[in-house]
Amino acid sequence: MNTSSALSDTYPITSPRTGRSSLLALPLISHAGPDAVVAYRSGIPIPAWHFLADVKRVAAALPAGNHVLNVCSDRYRFTVGFAASLITAKISLLPSTHTAEVIRQLTLFAPDVFCLTDDPNCDIDLPRTHYPEIDEGWLSCVQQSWHVPAIDAGQLAAYVFTSGSTGTPLPYKKTWGRLLRCVRDGAHRLSLDNRPHTILGTVPPQHMYGFESSVLLALQTGGALCAERPFYPADICSTLARAQRPRALISTPVHLRALLAAEVALPETDLIVSATAPLPSDLARDVEEKFGTRLLEIYGSTETGQIATRRTAQTAEWQLWPGVTLSLRDGQAWAQGGHVEQPTLMCDVLELTADDRFLLHGRTADLVNIAGKRSSLAYLNYQLNSIAGVVDGTFFFPDGSHASSTGVTRVAAFVVAPTLEPAALIEELRRRVDPVFLPRPLLFVDRLPRNDTGKLPQDALRELAARHLR
Repeated sequence: MNTSSALSDTYPITSPRTGRSSLLALPLISHAGPDAVVAYRSGIPIPAWHFLADVKRVAAALPAGNHVLNVCSDRYRFTVGFAASLITAKISLLPSTHTAEVIRQLTLFAPDVFCLTDDPNCDIDLPRTHYPEIDEGWLSCVQQSWHVPAIDAGQLAAYVFTSGSTGTPLPYKKTWGRLLRCVRDGAHRLSLDNRPHTILGTVPPQHMYGFESSVLLALQTGGALCAERPFYPADICSTLARAQRPRALISTPVHLRALLAAEVALPETDLIVSATAPLPSDLARDVEEKFGTRLLEIYGSTETGQIATRRTAQTAEWQLWPGVTLSLRDGQAWAQGGHVEQPTLMCDVLELTADDRFLLHGRTADLVNIAGKRSSLAYLNYQLNSIAGVVDGTFFFPDGSHASSTGVTRVAAFVVAPTLEPAALIEELRRRVDPVFLPRPLLFVDRLPRNDTGKLPQDALRELAARHLR
């Protein structure tokens, strides 16, 4: 089944919220029949009929509010909760974090928001609905009927949030049709549209990348998701080993680097996908060689969703999704077309190399200008992390400043390198970067404050810097 192009599986439908009829409706899942596997938990398959019954069961337990903060950590339960929200025309809220301040701002944005959780100790300050457990004997009473709900393509499925310069979460609408067009185009680019895969993610389903690649991708390709989200290399390997082939690992550069460093024997994996930060080409080649697989990297943003991919071990060029175009205005890149509903400013420095291809040179805010010489934090981080003995490291602006026409006075760096002496590390860096970019200071730490997706939030870096630069 090729689902790469237009949203061809359409049905007439009546919206449960407006009562209006639509000629474009898209199925909740694309699985061929009731016994097709939608998910695995501990290697045990969950068939499509069971999933749809769970969706109906959870939908009946949801309260009246129209906005849902779904924080279920189990990927299957998150998926059921999202689908239950969708069929009852509730809108999922997907912020980047769940701090007390973000929750406060969400309540201002959507006063009727409630929290769906599978954690009995959840302390999020919202009305809470706990994921309903299955009553004993429930499965034996469920009729294995086969009716796949169809959702109006124009229905608002979610708001995703990115933090703006003020720290206030900025909402971006995601309709069901736009989400599916993005995911189906991505499935074609990843070669998952004709051969359903079992998908294991090391990233949370609430993150845009995890949401698209480990949840929607499985639902819309006839694939199966793994309920677990393993973190340690040994757990990733054991969970993969239980997954049926063909199988795909949805991960990040940080997690892939940890897998290599652990020197574990990864079970045969048909595809590895990486996102959230640029993947160094040497790391991509090492992963492909060691694990005997194909590694593809995805580029996108919260605002646009996924818009491009590349095979990093072979090329630095990114290829855009079908229908998506980039244009430069006053040196800034804008994306539009395809599933990108309106022209959207990209926060990266992009160089167009063809109509559908580009190079990524780092984030606009990461440009470094010192004494008339220019670089980027991405380039400096690449050089730092390429040094033997460096487990993890990052450059940062110690005073919170950013590059500008007047330049910045200095850059600093945190590094996790327990076997290296500071003088030796600085000397190796001196061979790789211009002396004006040598970190002042260079701070050795036990670990960096990375979040669940491997990113380094600026507030966490500032807090770490404050402790070390007193």
